[in-house]
Amino acid sequence: MKPDHTKGFEVYADADWAGLWHRDTAMDDPATARSRSGILITLAGCPVMWQSRLMSLICLSTTEAEYCTLSDAMRHVIPMINLLEEAKERGVINEELIPKIHCKAFEDNSGALELVKVPKMRPRTKHINIRYHNFRSFTDGDNPKITVHAIDTEDQLADLFTKAVRSDLFYKFRKSIMGW
Repeated sequence: MKPDHTKGFEVYADADWAGLWHRDTAMDDPATARSRSGILITLAGCPVMWQSRLMSLICLSTTEAEYCTLSDAMRHVIPMINLLEEAKERGVINEELIPKIHCKAFEDNSGALELVKVPKMRPRTKHINIRYHNFRSFTDGDNPKITVHAIDTEDQLADLFTKAVRSDLFYKFRKSIMGW
């Protein structure tokens, strides 16, 4: 690993909406309707947490699956941000090593990006409000601790954790995550 101290936290969150669904097995296996989520959290360009799992709930759309995965990733990274801030305040971490604690989150679904950036509820997304907007206060204001950015699917590192990817993407993602 080669830490880049100019980078803070980076979160890559992706979902494969109902990726296990298959017409022949759907009637006998309700798990085929579940989505797989993938999360990668890095600090200074080094992976600190990653996860691949079937979601416990059944999402009704790609946007919902992506947004739920992003929300889950934020539940992991927000305590890390708070811990680093406290360590910095108490002098445990050198100010030069981590000048600013900030998190960039990357999302490749335009609907999920819209939910983050425009905080109004629509009839098709109001059910998401209670459970998944837990991180919205960290993205608001003049100096947000978390910013969410669009990313191309071909650059979404968390895609590796949601499904089998083409070999060229696998090697590209592995190099980006691990450095080899």
